[in-house]
Amino acid sequence: MNTLEAIFSRSSYRGTYLPDRVPREDLETIMRTGLAAPSGCNKQTVSLIAVDDPALLHSLRSAVPYAVGDTAPALILVLTKRVCAYRNQCFCAQDYAAAIENMLLAIVELGYQSCWVEGYITDSDHLGHKLADILGVPQEYEAVCYLPVGRAKDEPTHVTKKPFGERAWFNGFGNGDGRA
Repeated sequence: MNTLEAIFSRSSYRGTYLPDRVPREDLETIMRTGLAAPSGCNKQTVSLIAVDDPALLHSLRSAVPYAVGDTAPALILVLTKRVCAYRNQCFCAQDYAAAIENMLLAIVELGYQSCWVEGYITDSDHLGHKLADILGVPQEYEAVCYLPVGRAKDEPTHVTKKPFGERAWFNGFGNGDGRA
């Protein structure tokens, strides 16, 4: 699979995972792709924790009352550190978004599935704080997302994307028929 195939075949998997362990080498490769992502002013605000210990996974799942990824044999917790990068601007959201997308593509490339789970842990429930506390994350870091990682039990489903010409144009907004 090449990069374009991974991009076009990736989808968010919210189904059941097979119990097969994810080798540490694969988890490390996935995390390395996240850390290789661009970073605003090279502040490198993203940190990652891979969890594959069954007892820790159980503790984390107990803290999150949602079922997304609850059968995955591993997960990656994405952390950010809010750092002023340029003219009082912080680019941590852009940094972690780029890191997450790199990891999602690597996950597909390696034959696994995942889902970007953010809203559950960054909203007013403060579930991200609970996950961070379980893993001993220092207060200056914020848990912003987790990625369940594993082999899909069921065939992933793909959503229908709007046609290219409804969201992309050449030489100005809404110009032309959307074809190259």
